[in-house]
Amino acid sequence: MTLRASIMKVLQQERLNFLLTNALPRRAATQAMGWFSKIEQPWVAAASIRVWRFFSEIDLSDAADSQFRSLHHAFIRRLKPGARPVDAAADILVSPCDAIVGASGRLDGCEVLQVKGFRYALADLLSDPSHAETFRNGSYVTLRLTAGMYHRFHAPHDSRVDSVTHIFGDVWNVNPVTLKRVPRLFCRNERAVIRTTLTGAGRPVTLVAVAAILVAGIRLNFLDMPVGAERKVLKTYRCGVAVAKGEEMGWFEHGSTILVFAPEGFTLAAGVAEGTPIRMGQKLMQIPNG
Repeated sequence: MTLRASIMKVLQQERLNFLLTNALPRRAATQAMGWFSKIEQPWVAAASIRVWRFFSEIDLSDAADSQFRSLHHAFIRRLKPGARPVDAAADILVSPCDAIVGASGRLDGCEVLQVKGFRYALADLLSDPSHAETFRNGSYVTLRLTAGMYHRFHAPHDSRVDSVTHIFGDVWNVNPVTLKRVPRLFCRNERAVIRTTLTGAGRPVTLVAVAAILVAGIRLNFLDMPVGAERKVLKTYRCGVAVAKGEEMGWFEHGSTILVFAPEGFTLAAGVAEGTPIRMGQKLMQIPNG
């Protein structure tokens, strides 16, 4: 067994993994990571990227840049043109990001499955009961971005971004180990609720970008400030911005989670199931006719 395999085997023990990634001061660690990752010193960048690659499965072959000024630059890398083909079918909602599919399927009224044994109220996640009612008995997908993945996210369809609501909160890890131990985790963490309306169809689709430990920020291309910069408990930004299917919307500054919610009638695309990998631009949901 290699050294890396031996270390990873130890770190993957659930109790130890939970303690290592959650017991430390989460907000302080996140702020420290945000500062450190932006250091543009060649040997610091090279060393930190080497450590990152040791602990994560990372493929930088499709990155637009071959050299990185800092760890942060590598985290938020852009891709070569054409690296993520986008399904152009008008009746298809595509994945907004590269991810591992988590809990997904049909909402139970307005309740969402976090993991087996844990549910949460959509109204708690969105902090808006009337908004939650829009998706009663609708469909949802949990998309977990691992640390080594491409961290930018894109429009799942031609849409209008109506508003973004930032909800300040904690920064628990969002890995499967923590999801099984912390009830209502997504409702506890800092998050951005991105309300969109599909062009033409007029149907609402909401993306919830959930921050996590070491996620130094959620950035959106159509806002001129980092989401959460004011650190208020809840703040809504009105947008009215048109985005094309596959167009970049923003990025995480480390791995995290995006939840996608669609109204009743939308169905998951074939192959979208818990534990399966998906790439930005691939089929996520089928949009109903009419």
